[in-house]
Amino acid sequence: GFPFGQFGENLTVEGLSEETVRIGDVFRVGGALLQVTQPRTPCYKLALRMGEGPDFLRRFLDSGRLGFYLRVIQEGEIGAGDAIECVDTDGGAVTIAEFIHIYLHEKHDPDSLRRVLASRDLGDAWRIYLEKMLDKAEHTPDPGG
Repeated sequence: GFPFGQFGENLTVEGLSEETVRIGDVFRVGGALLQVTQPRTPCYKLALRMGEGPDFLRRFLDSGRLGFYLRVIQEGEIGAGDAIECVDTDGGAVTIAEFIHIYLHEKHDPDSLRRVLASRDLGDAWRIYLEKMLDKAEHTPDPGG
């Protein structure tokens, strides 16, 4: 295995997966409140750190195990072994896994993009990017039509 922090992560946790965690989920960890804002997407710096070949980023994306970013809602002390409790969830939001799938395979499909954009707590940069993709998708003629 890899040492903790190898992927640049700040927290390494058990029990939270991309298949179950949704955009906007709020977790209490120790004395802090943290909110999921978006999946993590790998960049060239990670490939350099891993010392892998040029296909590393594609393999990492294809794994679906990218992790996700959290914003701090309430600062507090956290420590190894602290319980992680979900205190709020947006049932209408996409999971991290759904977000990744749409980003990789359906980003030209207006309905899929709308599903992601319906996530109320989506990070601003992703919202702007996906709104541009949606505008483009809605105004591109269907080649089959």
